[in-house]
Amino acid sequence: MFSDAGKFLVIAGSAAVLCGLFLLILARTGHTDLFGWIGRMPLDIRIERENFRLYFPLGTSLILSALFSLIIYLINKFNH
Repeated sequence: MFSDAGKFLVIAGSAAVLCGLFLLILARTGHTDLFGWIGRMPLDIRIERENFRLYFPLGTSLILSALFSLIIYLINKFNH
């Protein structure tokens, strides 16, 4: 049981490090507009007043949730 959890944590940590390195490389090369759509989806709610800001990324959350669910489904399908 613990060996499975340990493997998962190592894989998840490695994936997080790789994603972080990828984002750092994009920032250094000036390709910061690649992920410009994040936070600007049609269902994202943004209210800005003089002393108040409300930002609720509903559309972005739905898209990312569907994407991660698909990835996890495919991993589970081909893993067993």
